[in-house]
Amino acid sequence: MQHDAIRSIEHIIAQRRDAALVKSALAGDSASFAKLVSLYKKRVTALGMSFFKNAADTDDFLQEVFLKVYQNLRCFRGEAAFSTWITRIAYNTAVNAVTRRKEALPIADEYLISDPDYTPEEQEIRAITAQTITEAVRALPPKYGICLELYFYYDIPYEEISVITGNPVNTIKSHIFRAKKMLREKLERLL
Repeated sequence: MQHDAIRSIEHIIAQRRDAALVKSALAGDSASFAKLVSLYKKRVTALGMSFFKNAADTDDFLQEVFLKVYQNLRCFRGEAAFSTWITRIAYNTAVNAVTRRKEALPIADEYLISDPDYTPEEQEIRAITAQTITEAVRALPPKYGICLELYFYYDIPYEEISVITGNPVNTIKSHIFRAKKMLREKLERLL
């Protein structure tokens, strides 16, 4: 309960910060736009790495997304959080690129965090487990995999995933449920 209250307060603060930065950027303050880029670069990079097979394509994707954000900043009406708006632009850009290229790669392995408190054996077991899960997620149909990633890896709520993907909330819930079921079956076979 307290975690939800803290998360709600953090969300409100982030929305106000982003609204002020957008307003300032629209008034010509390039430092404000640079701050927006720095705040959301990691999220956009992670999403890009979920779709593309190499850093060069992800860098091109980043430039394309932030160029679109800059060009369309006046279109941001504040009806959704800025984080949702920018993620929607990134998602659509990635989907369009994949449609053109017909390739996608779910989950960026580079974003796995290692913990120095684990022994080398425990770290190896965790790495193998993470690799197994990553491969299982990669094998999911893309419509399920992207919903699962956005929900679990990026901690984005159903409603925001709905806005990002353009699918109804119940479809998002269904995709995540099916993805978890497919993963469970696949991982149980490995045991």
